[in-house]
Parts: sequence; structure tokens; C-alpha cells
Amino acid sequence: MTGHTADDQAETMLLNLLRGAGIDGLAAMRSVGGPSGRVRHPLLALRRRDTEAVCELIGWPVFHDPSNADESMLRNRIRLRVLPMLEETAGRDLVSLLHRQATLLGDDADLLDSLAEAIDPTDARAVAAAPAALARRAIRRWLTAEHPPDAATVERVITVARGDAIACELPGGGRVSRKNQRLSRNDPSEHD
Repeated sequence: MTGHTADDQAETMLLNLLRGAGIDGLAAMRSVGGPSGRVRHPLLALRRRDTEAVCELIGWPVFHDPSNADESMLRNRIRLRVLPMLEETAGRDLVSLLHRQATLLGDDADLLDSLAEAIDPTDARAVAAAPAALARRAIRRWLTAEHPPDAATVERVITVARGDAIACELPGGGRVSRKNQRLSRNDPSEHD
């Protein structure tokens, strides 16, 4: 479990937006983690100031990580400069708004994931015929080892599925090719 709060959620959402993330990145952190259903972020709906007030009320010392003041880190610049400027511009508290948006986007991402599970990512016809959002998710899931592939890689594989290319290269030296309407993946690590 972690002590991330709604403030951390809002910062993560903005950070991921600046990195060009899609719906999964904008959903930011999720309270429940993975297929285990474990609660990973139990304080996610609470504000940082509220958790600090509770700690002070029951006599627990509040730890402030000194690295959070280091503005050379993008997350800290978002926390210390960008979010306050956006709130001043909007004339309202944006943390609760961004937290709510992340929750709604997370629900949408879950639905898209469940629909994409019905698509066999090695079936070129199925991928080509699927709505773009579902095809991308099926391919992303298929290509994900440690980290999900970038959007350009996913699009290259979909181009192969549609028959606009016979094969494409993957980052790290792998390759996806199409033969007899089947996609296959060749990873250099499989030959080590």
C-alpha cells in the first residue's frame, strides 16, 4: 500500500498529460490494483491536507520528503507551480475535479480492456475489423512485456494487421509479421 492522496492523483494525471499519455495514463493511479483486487492506494480519495490533519490529531509525526521541494523534477514543478497556477486561472480547486476525471477515465479504460479481451491480437482480420480503440488495446496487451509499447509501435502493428505492410520492427529489435492472416512476433530475447 502507498500513501498517495487525491493531490498525488491530480499531479500524476497532469504529469501523464504532459507526457502524451492516453486514457490509461490519464486514469493515473487506481485504488484497486490488478487482477488480485488488492487495495494499493487506500488514501487516494483523501486530500493531502486532510491526511496530515488526521496524523496531527492522533499524534503521528508527518514526514515531508525534502526531495518534494526539488523543482528540477517535473512532478514537483507541477505540484508547486503548474497546479496552483491552473487553480488560480480556473478560480477553483482542481484537485477534486482531476481526481474525479481520473476515476471516470479509469472506469472507461476498464470497459475498453474487457471488450478488447475478445480480440485475438494474432488474428490480423480481427484486429483490422475491430474499432480502433479496441484494436490498439488488444495489440498493446499482446506487446506488453515490462512496459506498454508507445503509440507509434502499436500503430505500426495495426498497419501490418490491415495488410498495408508485411512486417514492422519493434523497439529493442523485435519484429511483427503477417502471414496467412496471422500476426507473429519475433523477439530477439527468445533466441538468447
